[in-house]
Amino acid sequence: MPTRFSNTRKHRGHVSAGHGRVGKHRKHPGGRGLAGGLRHHRSNMDKFHPGYYGKLGMRHYHLLRNHYIRPTMNVDKLISLPEAKVDAPEGTVPVIDLVHLGHFKLLGKGRINKPFIVKTRFVSALAEKKIKEAGGVVKIVA
Repeated sequence: MPTRFSNTRKHRGHVSAGHGRVGKHRKHPGGRGLAGGLRHHRSNMDKFHPGYYGKLGMRHYHLLRNHYIRPTMNVDKLISLPEAKVDAPEGTVPVIDLVHLGHFKLLGKGRINKPFIVKTRFVSALAEKKIKEAGGVVKIVA
């Protein structure tokens, strides 16, 4: 942008350049960023950012998030697994070990019409009901 279009050109010859004669336009008079939120900017924080300061909830000492990971699989995906496609001898039922496949919880979305023996750590009530209706069994493993 050429200098002649700069806004400071309008202030040439005016001593305070639009920032007043008394207070003076200094660098960061109130502090940088969120400084003073509990002190001199408190009214602004209380009015426009309620609840910004303070603690909430309970502390969890030494939180290890991966201890609670629980990948899921739905009932309708069981039929597409390679273990389900194995031709089992007549009168037997294919065994699907979800823990071995990295899925720890079985959920009940979808339909199932073929019996399976499913080994898993966690199972929803709907998934267990659908597998039993199809003639299968759910085994809970540790």
